[in-house]
Amino acid sequence: MEFSKTPGWLDWYAKPSQPQFIPPPGSVDAHCHVFGPGAQFPYAPERKYTPCDASKDQLFALRDHLGFARNVIVQATCHGADNRALVDALQHSEGRARGIATVRRGISDQDLQALHAAGVRGVRFNFVKRLVDFTPKDELLEIARRIAPLGWHVVVYFEAVDLPELWDFFTALPTTVVVDHMGRPDVGKPVDGPQFELFVKLMREHDNVWSKVSCPERLSLSGPRALDGERDAYRDVVPFARRLVETFPDRVLWGSDWPHPNLREHMPDDGLLVDFIPHIATSAALQHKLLVDNPMRLYWPEQSAGEL
Repeated sequence: MEFSKTPGWLDWYAKPSQPQFIPPPGSVDAHCHVFGPGAQFPYAPERKYTPCDASKDQLFALRDHLGFARNVIVQATCHGADNRALVDALQHSEGRARGIATVRRGISDQDLQALHAAGVRGVRFNFVKRLVDFTPKDELLEIARRIAPLGWHVVVYFEAVDLPELWDFFTALPTTVVVDHMGRPDVGKPVDGPQFELFVKLMREHDNVWSKVSCPERLSLSGPRALDGERDAYRDVVPFARRLVETFPDRVLWGSDWPHPNLREHMPDDGLLVDFIPHIATSAALQHKLLVDNPMRLYWPEQSAGEL
């Protein structure tokens, strides 16, 4: 089956640079995707966009190029609740990937167990209206209660302006809750302003809430280059991510978001995204927590961080 990419959306960066920052051994890219290939794993009929293909082999090659040991692969909305591409990638990862699936209310216990055996450790609830249709919160809460006994967690994707109306739902979830991309703050507003303070309050008052300090390329207003050299990029996002890393060092994760779906303005160099890390985690201890200790504790709790 052939699919045509949504017009105007960019392909992923084919020749990422070599990062100057060397991730510590055992580092985990805790947010990335696989798309298709569409001929093998068709995109969902109800999708709101069609991406370019981005295969597991290309993802694993990028992992090695950037100096990472493992991946957490997040089910993309373009595949809906058909997790076959995700499961295929997990099964070919030699134990070096875990997954976040999308499931519907009618999924059987047997199918949940099969996903667990493949390496799935959570489900994603997407509240970004331009990407998905609304799913009733009672259905999502039912799913969360069913996955809790498996030790899974819930990943939530939303925009900062919507946090007030989602607060009660998020705080009622019976699992660990991992927030994608810091809740997409408006980085043109102050880091200590009311919008981001509300997100910090959510993490401070609820110790089951974690955050990914990822996707500066989506949040930045200043763009991929800054005044002090081409490796110093997305400067306006740094204060937000650094605040979370320093305030909640045991509940933060980093991910590349490869292959960066839905971008029109610029496609990031993944090597440059890795060089963003020491600007937000400014010590070796914080870098180890962000890239190794935290994701291992959440996704490979049965293993020590040093094992592969």
